[in-house]
Amino acid sequence: MKSSYNITTFLIAALLLASCKPKIVEVKPDEPTDPKKHETITLGGGCYWCVEAVFQQLDGVISATSGFMGGHIPNPTSEEIYSLKSEHIEVVQVVFDPQIISTQEILKWFWKAHNPTDPDGQGVDKGSIYMSHIFAHSPKQRQVAESSKKEAQADFEKPIVTTIRDAEEFYAAKDEDQNYYFRKKGENSYCPQQITPKLKKLGLNY
Repeated sequence: MKSSYNITTFLIAALLLASCKPKIVEVKPDEPTDPKKHETITLGGGCYWCVEAVFQQLDGVISATSGFMGGHIPNPTSEEIYSLKSEHIEVVQVVFDPQIISTQEILKWFWKAHNPTDPDGQGVDKGSIYMSHIFAHSPKQRQVAESSKKEAQADFEKPIVTTIRDAEEFYAAKDEDQNYYFRKKGENSYCPQQITPKLKKLGLNY
């Protein structure tokens, strides 16, 4: 009787433990980029790990690459970036198929994925490197971004402080910082603490 009880207890504990394990999500791999079919927009919405984890899940997004844009030092080192000397912004460069997802839809996700009214950064990530930015890759895209910003203001009590600028030289982050959330969520506590709640709120995989 005691043996049967122990086995039952063990099975219940095992099932509970299994239910607590993080869900493994297979993120679709980046697809080949076709300049004739695809468009690019570069977005800064706080830590690029957070932004990347959102956009790489959207249908029509070909690739989402973490990196830096908007500074004044060519080929900046990590020290120059994170000491704020180069004035670069952490961004995610999003390549998408406008036949599947429009620029307007991309920007609707952008406004939902971060707090564009915070002039100091995002959440625990403070400083100019984490400020809200849209880098437009064409005059038409910039016009769409300006209109989208005006429309999005209705959803916020405070004024949106997002800067809209023309795209500049993009510097991709190191390979170890790409697809970070889905590779490292079981290792880096930042992921479940800062990124998972965002993905849950947006109804995305986590």
